[in-house]
Order: sequence, then C-alpha cells, then structure tokens
Amino acid sequence: MKILNYTIVILLCSGGLHAQTFTEKITRELSFGQRSEQNTLIVANINGDVNVTGYDGDKIVVEINKSVRAKTEPRLAKGKAISLGVIDRADTVILFVNGLCTAFNKQNDPAGQEWGYQWNQDCQSCHDEFDHTMDFTIRVPRNINLIVSTVNDGNIAIGNMKGAIVASNVNGSIDLQNLERAAEATTINGDVHITYAHNPDQYCRFYTLNGDINAWFQKGLAANLSFESFNGSFYTNIEQIQVLPAIIERSERDDGTGYKISGNRYKVGTGGTLLDFETFNGNVYLKEKTN
Repeated sequence: MKILNYTIVILLCSGGLHAQTFTEKITRELSFGQRSEQNTLIVANINGDVNVTGYDGDKIVVEINKSVRAKTEPRLAKGKAISLGVIDRADTVILFVNGLCTAFNKQNDPAGQEWGYQWNQDCQSCHDEFDHTMDFTIRVPRNINLIVSTVNDGNIAIGNMKGAIVASNVNGSIDLQNLERAAEATTINGDVHITYAHNPDQYCRFYTLNGDINAWFQKGLAANLSFESFNGSFYTNIEQIQVLPAIIERSERDDGTGYKISGNRYKVGTGGTLLDFETFNGNVYLKEKTN
C-alpha cells in the first residue's frame, strides 16, 4: 500500500503542471563591414537546427523560429526575453543565443581567438527556468567561411558553399552538401554526410562517436586517407586505392619510451591532401560519384 500511495501522489502532482508555450519569428539582415577572403560567419546555437545555404548575394539573411516552454507565466516571460545576439567584428559576424544565464563571450585561451558560452561558470546558480529552441535558417554569400555549432535537439545542414567549413554538433547529425574547400565536421550522436562538388585540396576531418560517415567525392579523387574506428568498418567503391605503411611515432616519457602506431592509411589515385575519418560506433562509406 505504501508504494501505491506514493505513486498516486506523484501522478497527482505531475498532472497539475501545465506547460506554457510561446513562439516567435526573428528576422535580421546583416553584412560585413570589411570584405575580404577571410570573411567568416560564426553561428553558436544551443538547442535547435542550423541550416545555412550559400547564394550569390552579399547579405547575411537570418530567419529564426524561436519556441519557449515553461511551467508558469512568470518563467515563460523570462524565456520570451531570449533574443538573437550579434557581434560585429568587421570581417567576422557572430550569431548566438542571448538572454540565457550562460554568458557568451571571448574565451580565455592563449590565442584569444575563440568565442563561446561559459559552460564552466558557477553551474549551481545557472539554471534557466524554461526550455527553448532556436531554429536558424540562414542565407549567406557562398564565398565566405563558416563556423557553425549546436548542442541539443537539432541538426546542422550546410549547402552550396565555396569557403571553408567547421561544423560541430553533440546530439544531432551534420549534412554538408556541394562543398569545394576544407571542411571539419564533428558530432557525438549522429551521422555525418558530406558531398563535394569539387574535390578538396586542403586537410579535412570528419568524426562521429555514435553514427556513420557517408562521404561522396567527384570522380578522380587524389588524396591520402586515414581511418580509425573501434566498432566500425571502412567501405569504398574506389578501385585505385593503395594501403600505406603504418606511421610509428616515438616519444620519451618519465616511465620509458612510448610508441604510437597509426595504421589504416590509404592512398587514393596519385595521393594528395589528407582526408581524416574517425568513428567509434559506426562505419565510414567513402564513394566517388560515377557520373
């Protein structure tokens, strides 16, 4: 009877809580104060999707669907105050979620170049009283560089870009389409999809802890590959591929000499830039387009 009574009390308490919801569309149009080949857009989302598409214009066109959920009207009012944060660094534009207890600013790294949220601040006093999502849809000049991230409840999709791309997720997939230059994609729980319109001539790295990597390149790929996985395999339709010798790295330590052996290295075609693939629980599928 004690267990039954306890369960009834919990159900009654849960049934009395009704979440309040608020939605809003945010739109902005931005531009770079200083135009150069180094122009970069940084998007730092927390909860929600980030979709970026390159086009032939010169403006950054932003549309955000914001959703806030809270148990009470006063808490919902706090969530309504969330806004799009913008930092204009002339050649770089930074977009982030403003109005959370977690602050966003330049981090104390040696180079002083990293921007991000202060995840390591006093977590005991930093708990938002509401849930939120911010789904970003952005059109950008296709020649700029991108640094895009999100954490929960969202995927990253980027397409038709000619600049370099860095994409980072935690609980979601990453989809990069019609790329031409260097790219890095990292996620923890999700698949990584990459398609190149022109094969890259600069270093690229693709990683997922729990997911597959699917990479499509144009016919005639010339590159060096590295592959590493704990519970996954490497598959390819490329015929002109050669296994390379393992690299042995030696290091001196207090307890003796250490050796690191890097295997699973391949040469595709005539070789070239390094394409680095790594998973933990997932496969890598590397393919050339046949037409």
